[in-house]
Amino acid sequence: MNYTSNTRHQLLQLSYIRTVTIFGQSGLLLYLFFGLHVTLNFWLIAFALLAMALLNLLSLLRLRSPMPLTQLEFFFQLVADIAFYVCLLYQMGGVGNPFSALLLIPLIISATSLPRQYTWLTALMVTISYSLLMRFFIPINLPDTGHQHQADALLNLHLAGMWVNFILTAILITWFVVNIRENLQRQELSLNRARESNLRNQQLLSLATMAAGTAHEMGTPLATMRVLLHEIKLDHSEDQELVEDIEILQAQVENCSDRLKHLAESVRQEQQESRALPAAQFFDEILDRWLLMRPTARFNPPVINVSGNPVILSSIPLQQAFINLLNNAADASDKPLQIEVSSDAQQILFTILDQGPGIPLEQAEQLGSPFITTKGKGLGIGLFLTASALDSYGGEVRLFNHPEGGTLTEVKLPVIKEGHNNGY
Repeated sequence: MNYTSNTRHQLLQLSYIRTVTIFGQSGLLLYLFFGLHVTLNFWLIAFALLAMALLNLLSLLRLRSPMPLTQLEFFFQLVADIAFYVCLLYQMGGVGNPFSALLLIPLIISATSLPRQYTWLTALMVTISYSLLMRFFIPINLPDTGHQHQADALLNLHLAGMWVNFILTAILITWFVVNIRENLQRQELSLNRARESNLRNQQLLSLATMAAGTAHEMGTPLATMRVLLHEIKLDHSEDQELVEDIEILQAQVENCSDRLKHLAESVRQEQQESRALPAAQFFDEILDRWLLMRPTARFNPPVINVSGNPVILSSIPLQQAFINLLNNAADASDKPLQIEVSSDAQQILFTILDQGPGIPLEQAEQLGSPFITTKGKGLGIGLFLTASALDSYGGEVRLFNHPEGGTLTEVKLPVIKEGHNNGY
């Protein structure tokens, strides 16, 4: 089993348990001494409780230290607790004390927090301590009111103590185990997120490697096409219509060549062109750029309802992510899109509603994964790259089937905090 370094959280819980134990034993001591007038070594027991309180205070101060808390150090904390419990039980009746079950608390904590070897050592010390307390202890003696009356009083006191001890132990164990379970659930959730992030990064790396290889391989056929187009143009210079078509093809080839040349500089350009923009200006620029790329796109006037003046870090990947979503929505339906932007103090909400056929149920759970597409001609990487880009900025994208038909695309993006101009 792989044990993580989570001893700080366990020590904090242990300090809470000690606090409850100290107050409970102090209340029991005062009741026995002043209420029942039991003959006890009051000052020795009080000294043990005071020493336990001092250890608890030192533990809380230790938690404030930046030095790492090792499992061995936490184990010695449990050993100290066992020693204190033995001192208290020795002074108050040994294993006949109904609170002798306190010895099991360090064992439970060790079993849920420490490796096997520490747990076995804790179990050995608890067993030895319990065995010694069966033989060596100072008995609790009530005031002499007759043998039978004293025996009945001791039995009643023991039963009452067992009842109180059972309630306290049940509360402590329940609280501690529930905290352990919640902590494990948080760790599992964090691990799943890290695993998903790692898988997404691997997929992005694979796509980037494929893109780099493809860009390198495309150089040769483009150069061949450039030469052939030039020769064809010279051979058919008298055919004006054909020459015009060839010039269009040459322009497209040159455009592809230029894109390949600038591909290696895209990361540097991205950093240079990143800038903080008001949300309204950011989305205006997105829509203007989208219309230049897709002049036939149709959408109703956007509804922008932002509170204050929220700011977004504008960059090429983030702009492309929104353009991909707009293209997907426009591909789904020829009817005008409904676009809305709203915000609060923490995040900005961007929604697109199209009038298309919606998302097939069998693909609803897989959207956002690479090579999954609802288009017959799509490559299935647009939404994946969009989700990855938004995730890198702390945002997310979700798609729903709208009750009135079509697909509702919802993007949530955090607002830039003051003083953050270069990213999150």
